[in-house]
Amino acid sequence: MSSHSPDHRTDSTPNASHEPMSPEELEAAAAANAHDAETQLEQLATELAALKAQNTELSDQFLRAKAEVENIRRRSEDEVSKARKFAIDSFAESLLPVADSLEAGLAIQEATVQQIREGAEATLKQLHSALARHKVMPIAPAAGEKFDPHQHQAISVVPADQEPNTVVSVLQKGYSMAERVLRPALVTVTAPK
Repeated sequence: MSSHSPDHRTDSTPNASHEPMSPEELEAAAAANAHDAETQLEQLATELAALKAQNTELSDQFLRAKAEVENIRRRSEDEVSKARKFAIDSFAESLLPVADSLEAGLAIQEATVQQIREGAEATLKQLHSALARHKVMPIAPAAGEKFDPHQHQAISVVPADQEPNTVVSVLQKGYSMAERVLRPALVTVTAPK
């Protein structure tokens, strides 16, 4: 048998025998609980105020960022529009000397064949220069060059003494602008063997 009987308690904690608390103890416990609740309520109110302030700040930051993105979008659209407009303006402006040269050549009433030829060559040189300034480059493959369907358009297939599927002759130059084909070169190609 155990040395402790079930009815015999050895707890040394106060009120372990479940004695009722005195009114003073109850009042002190209630006051402590009320003070703890009040302190906790104050902490929650402080946290709530801090979160509301943070929420307001984040909301303001969001609205400013949203407005900035909208302004950037509008400015970008304006810049793209201006770039397109001024690119066309610049290209047109570079062609004006070509038009001037053609008009000057036509104004000569008694031009010789040699003068007309020299004028046409000079005007063509001006035109090529204007096109090159705007990255409009000719596509004129040499004979024997491999046929490229991205830059060439085969008009006919002919038998020839060169590699199959290569350019035999160029019927019309093509042009590209900034690596984009504006018009493919019209070519004849060798027949497959």
